[in-house]
Amino acid sequence: MGSLEPSLDTLSEPVTGPEAGSVQPQLARPRANGRWTGRKQFSLLIVRGDGSRVVRFNVPRPAALAAIAGIAVAITTFFTLLGDWVQLRKLTFEARTFQQQIAEQQATIDSFNRRVVELRREMAGWRELHARIWEPFGPELQPGGRDRAIGGAALRADSKSGRLSPRDELEGLAENVAEQGESLKALDRLVTRAGKALAALPSRWPVRGAVNSEYGMRQSPWSQGTEFHSGIDIRSQHGTPVRAPAAGSVTVAGTYQEYGITVILDHGQDIKSLYGHLSRLNVKPGERIERGAVVGWSGNTGRSTGAHLHYEIMVKGQAVNPRAYLWD
Repeated sequence: MGSLEPSLDTLSEPVTGPEAGSVQPQLARPRANGRWTGRKQFSLLIVRGDGSRVVRFNVPRPAALAAIAGIAVAITTFFTLLGDWVQLRKLTFEARTFQQQIAEQQATIDSFNRRVVELRREMAGWRELHARIWEPFGPELQPGGRDRAIGGAALRADSKSGRLSPRDELEGLAENVAEQGESLKALDRLVTRAGKALAALPSRWPVRGAVNSEYGMRQSPWSQGTEFHSGIDIRSQHGTPVRAPAAGSVTVAGTYQEYGITVILDHGQDIKSLYGHLSRLNVKPGERIERGAVVGWSGNTGRSTGAHLHYEIMVKGQAVNPRAYLWD
């Protein structure tokens, strides 16, 4: 060891003991009657390596006990803090994991909310489309057209962002889906009914060809004046099959006025169709025929300048423009 100048009592003689450099507490001297006195202090001895000098520190007993208690408390506090630190490290790691999960969930929620807003906008477009579809049929046929009462609470907006909460967004979307679903069901019923009505209309061309004379006023082929033409004259070669544009019942099958050999079909709903200047017939009065059935063959019988088909549509007994019905 290096030199150490003693600050307390120093012995010049070597100290005999178990080992040089050891630190030993000094024991109390025995009393005359052979009993040991109580320890009132502790001595701390520091011996050099060659055993030549000894430094002794005397520590009072209360200070020693206080030092031992302080060391014990310090050790206990250290291990307690160490345990808390380990637990805090674990909680910090879990908090980071939870923070990452929360961030991912928040991103998912934000994406979901944006998609809900987009769907609501699309549903609003559907509402406008349905309104345009239903408009020609009038308010009586529209879903809810007979009862226009309204009410209910408004959706709550987020006070911080001014946007609707996710729950209200879902509720609003569910209401829109239900509303549009009812509208689609009503539209499907209407289309089913309209489909049956359209199928009964004479919407198909009885023959395919150019129109030689349109419906309305025209130059008379028989005189210098003008005359009203109650149908259209469709160019067709002699013997071309003439097909029924819709199902109906045969009311006339034979010679009829200036149209020569003629067929008249009753399609119901006060709609009839006439086919004039035929060369021959394929139906009989009272017969029920389907759409596309051959009613006869084109010709130039009656008041005609050549082979063609005079096609006419009558609604409630009045001739109308056949082109308003021809779309197939």
